Amino acid sequence: MVQQLVRLESNQEIAQGMFLMRFDSRRIATSAQPGQFLNIRATQRWSPLLLRRPFSISRVVGSSIELLYNIVGKGTKALSAQIPGEEIDVLGPLGIPFRYDGLFETAVLVAGGLGIAPFPFLTDFLEKKKATIITFVGSRSLFKIDMLHLRNVQYATDDGSNGFRGNVVESLAEYLQEHTLTAPKIFGCGPTKMLSSLSRLAQAKELSCELSLEGDMACGIGICQGCPVERSNGTKKYALVCTDGPTFDCREIKLPSP
Repeated sequence: MVQQLVRLESNQEIAQGMFLMRFDSRRIATSAQPGQFLNIRATQRWSPLLLRRPFSISRVVGSSIELLYNIVGKGTKALSAQIPGEEIDVLGPLGIPFRYDGLFETAVLVAGGLGIAPFPFLTDFLEKKKATIITFVGSRSLFKIDMLHLRNVQYATDDGSNGFRGNVVESLAEYLQEHTLTAPKIFGCGPTKMLSSLSRLAQAKELSCELSLEGDMACGIGICQGCPVERSNGTKKYALVCTDGPTFDCREIKLPSP
């Protein structure tokens, strides 16, 4: 784990309210793995009273790190206003990465909204593994993701403006009815309700499924205890998203019913 000040290389709005940030950190780049996250505090424009925010590592290119984020509050709005050359305070990489080296041949990536954030990085590793990759992306309406290095994208939009009309889990369910996949494993990331539906689908079809959870991770290292998730079994009733996750086998946790 590294804590350092880094300078922004770029901070570009790629869709309405969605930004792709890039900065250089060889120390983080050499140790980061898909599924891990960074806890970030902007140093120029944020109040010192604001807590760090967790961001999935979207991609590592050489020594450059890319992060994808939406404007959802004061912190991310202030972050979006930072320009190349300004500094941010970065802590990471944190959390448990995806288990991408298992015995599977087809990787099914399922993203709801900003849940696409960790998947470009995962895609790079899956391509090295020579896995077949199918990516399901769900959103309220059409937006371009051409810059995000995804493969074989199947779209689902609530308004039907692109691809399947409906949510991304319904899109995957229909796809599984119509196609036979070779040794598949599902990787999911998105809102909790979406992940709950995905978990139920995967378990009903007896498919291996790993989920990347969201949580209120103020510290990112397990001190604040602000990101509990209920376990399905074991001696401890709760796990922490920041240290025991954010990636979990869907059978190991209990998510609220959708």
